[in-house]
Amino acid sequence: MTIIDQGNGAAGPAAADLIKDTTTQTFVKDVIEESKRQPVLIDFWAEWCGPCKQLTPVLEKAVKAAKGKIKLVKMNIDQHPAIPGQMGIQSIPAVIAFVNGQPADGFMGAVPESQVNAFIERLTKGVTAPGEVNVAEIVQEAEAVLAEGDAAAAAQIYAEALHHDATNIAALAGLAKCYAVSGAMEQAKQTLAMVPESKRNDPAVKAVQTAIDLAEQAESLGPVGELEQKVAANPLDHQARFDLATALNAQGNRAAATDQLLEIIKRDRKWNDDGARKQLVQFFEAWGGTDDATIEGRKRLSTILFS
Repeated sequence: MTIIDQGNGAAGPAAADLIKDTTTQTFVKDVIEESKRQPVLIDFWAEWCGPCKQLTPVLEKAVKAAKGKIKLVKMNIDQHPAIPGQMGIQSIPAVIAFVNGQPADGFMGAVPESQVNAFIERLTKGVTAPGEVNVAEIVQEAEAVLAEGDAAAAAQIYAEALHHDATNIAALAGLAKCYAVSGAMEQAKQTLAMVPESKRNDPAVKAVQTAIDLAEQAESLGPVGELEQKVAANPLDHQARFDLATALNAQGNRAAATDQLLEIIKRDRKWNDDGARKQLVQFFEAWGGTDDATIEGRKRLSTILFS
C-alpha cells in the first residue's frame, strides 16, 4: 500500500472572488448570504480616512492568504450610509466579521498585520477552503471504521489522508495501528518510523508503539494452553501468570489478560518490582483510554490498590 504519495493542493480562488465592493442593495447577498458558506469580513471605510487606507491592503493580503476560507467585502460609508448607520458604526476603519448570517466578531482602527492575521485565523479555524480536503474529517472516518473492527478498510482511509498530508501524525499512528491489529508488525514499525522524533510522545503514537512492544514480547512465550496449565499447577507462579496475561493480550483477549495481572497484584503487589501493575498500565496505553477494557480495568485496579 502506498502511503507517501502527497497530492498537490488545488489552487486557491481568484482574488476577485474573495474581495469585492458592496452597496446597500447588495449587502444582504454579498455579506449575510455569503457568510452562510464561509466567514465574510465587511470593511467600512471612506476616501478621507487615512487609517482606512493603511488597513485595507493588510486585510486584502490576509484574506488572499486564507485561500477562500474567508471573504472581504468593502463598503464606502459616504456612498452607502444606511447599513453602517443601522449597525451603529460611529468611527472607521471598522471591520465586522459575519458568520452564518450573523455578526460574530470585529475590531476598530488600523490594527497591526499580526493582529489581523490572528483575527482571521480565529474565524477560519476548522473552515475548509473550496477545493481543499479536510484531512481531519478523513482521519475521523478512519478511526470510526477501525473502531468497528475493519482494519483493512480503515487502513485504506488512513492512506487517503496521508495522500493529502504525508506528515499527519494521527493518520500515521492510525495506519500503524491498523497494521498492528492485523499482525503486520514490520509494516507497523515502518509506518511509525515516519513519525518525526519530536512527535514520538504523541499519545496515539505511544499507544501503537506499546502495542508493538507487547506483541513482540508475546512472541517469545509458549502457547496459551501450556501457560494456563502452569498457572493451574501452581497458582503462585506469578511469572507464568504474567506470561499468560501477555499472551492473552496478544490474542486480543483483554478481559482475561486483565484478570491474570490483577490476580498477581492481589496476591503480591510488589512482585517483580510492581511488574504486574506496570504491565497492566502498558495494556491500558496500548488499548486506549476510551476502550471498555481500559475503563473497566482501571476501576478494578483502583479498587485493589486503594482497598
